[in-house]
Amino acid sequence: MLVDKIRVLANAKGYSLTTLEKELGFGNGTITRWNKSSPSSEKLCKVADFFGVTIDHLLGRDENVLNRRDQRDIEKLLDMTKEELLTSEGLMFDGKPATDEEIQQILDAMQIGLEMAKKKNKEKFTPKKYRK
Repeated sequence: MLVDKIRVLANAKGYSLTTLEKELGFGNGTITRWNKSSPSSEKLCKVADFFGVTIDHLLGRDENVLNRRDQRDIEKLLDMTKEELLTSEGLMFDGKPATDEEIQQILDAMQIGLEMAKKKNKEKFTPKKYRK
């Protein structure tokens, strides 16, 4: 889960895991090894700072902020967008039609953006008396 979240964040910024590791000064394959072992807090902090997110976000601890309705709204919007991207002929990268993998990367990045926007709006527009 951690590596998948980092991969999505990296793809959204145009990085592969390999280039991200080089950018952060990690050894080759360090991040993918986190599927089987735990990263040091220093390295986890470096990744979080690079993407401008919290360590809790990377670890999935802030996922419960969105309720089922919010999740359903995001899924519905992503499904509509995916359908539009798959049926349109205009989406191209470097003069070539977008592949299913590229479209999925776009949708993954959109999902993170939509979740962050929903959370920020909840914080901003929830009256103080209802905040935790």
